[in-house]
Amino acid sequence: MNTADRTPADLLRSALAGDASRPLVTYYDDATGERVELSAATLANWVAKTANLLQDELAAARGERLALLLPAHWQTAVWLLACAATGVVVEVDGDPAEADLVVAGPDRLDQARACRGERLALALRPLGGRFPEAPEGFTDYAVAAPAQGDVFAALDPPGPDDPALVVDGLALTGGELLARARADAAERGLVPGSRLMSTLGYGSWAGLSAGLFAPLAAGGSVVLCRNTDRLTAEARAARQESERVTHFAD
Repeated sequence: MNTADRTPADLLRSALAGDASRPLVTYYDDATGERVELSAATLANWVAKTANLLQDELAAARGERLALLLPAHWQTAVWLLACAATGVVVEVDGDPAEADLVVAGPDRLDQARACRGERLALALRPLGGRFPEAPEGFTDYAVAAPAQGDVFAALDPPGPDDPALVVDGLALTGGELLARARADAAERGLVPGSRLMSTLGYGSWAGLSAGLFAPLAAGGSVVLCRNTDRLTAEARAARQESERVTHFAD
């Protein structure tokens, strides 16, 4: 755990400084059979491209509100960290009509159309694939993100006292988010190298903490699993062994 971290964006920087090649987020979808493994370097590249998209192409500024209408997914983790880097406030399952911009998965596009600002759509297809045809009124994230730069520098960097996240009625600054993540990591017994397998959704602080922030705060990594109701006990045990899971959240 790096006690010098001051904001959520610092968590990824610390992971890069430690071992950029180690797996940081591994994602399973048991409805599709998808498995994606992102090293710290690969995750940081996606985050940089997404943050550049936000800052340079969409002109999103520190303090603006983004309604995040996505499930627990590796691309959702990318958006959470990209917003942390730019200072854009993430409102998980927020009201698009009240947000400055919205990011939505394929099953929530009708809801997202209430946003009067920028709208981005994610197909959530394997390997980050694009829509066959971009939804009307939306920018396809899988088309827009790859063209962005691989290095991000915030024009107006957020600090620990800036608002960072709203989830399930809980509003947190960057510093408060980091403090909660560290406390959760300590309560779970996470240490550097811990590997936490989470089946929780991202619609609560508990899910966000277990599925991203607490493992990163501890210097560990996460195995994020979706649709595990389709997973047999034998397959779950085999996954735990193959992924070298040390801790669980479900």
